Amino acid sequence: MHKDDAPLIEPEDGDIMAGDRRIARADTALPDWYISDGAYRSIPIAWFAGALILQVIVQPAIFFLLLGFSGLYTIAAGLLVTGIIAHFTWRRGMAEASRTWQVATALMLLFFLSLTVITAISRI
Repeated sequence: MHKDDAPLIEPEDGDIMAGDRRIARADTALPDWYISDGAYRSIPIAWFAGALILQVIVQPAIFFLLLGFSGLYTIAAGLLVTGIIAHFTWRRGMAEASRTWQVATALMLLFFLSLTVITAISRI
C-alpha cells in the first residue's frame, strides 16, 4: 500500500489538519494523539481543597457564633461539623483516593479542629 493509497481523513468543521492528519480539534485544541476523547476524572486535590475551604470557614464561624456559651458547646459543634465535612469528602471520592491523600485530609481536618478546641478550652 503506497502513501497515495492511504484513506484520507475528512476534516470536520474546526479541525486543524496537517496534511491528512488531524493535529487538533476545535473543542479541545489538543492533538488527537496527545489525549483521546475522555471523561472528567476528578482528583483527590479537589476533594482535599473543598474540605479545607469548608473547614477554614466553618470552624471560626462556630467559634464566634458560640462565643457566649460554654466551650463544651463549641467543641461539640466543631466535632460535629468536622465529622460532616469528612463524611461528605469521603463520599465524594476520597475513599477511593490513595492512603496518602486520605491521611493528609484527616490531618488537615484535625488540625483546624484542634485550633477551635484549643481556643474553646479556656471557656470551659
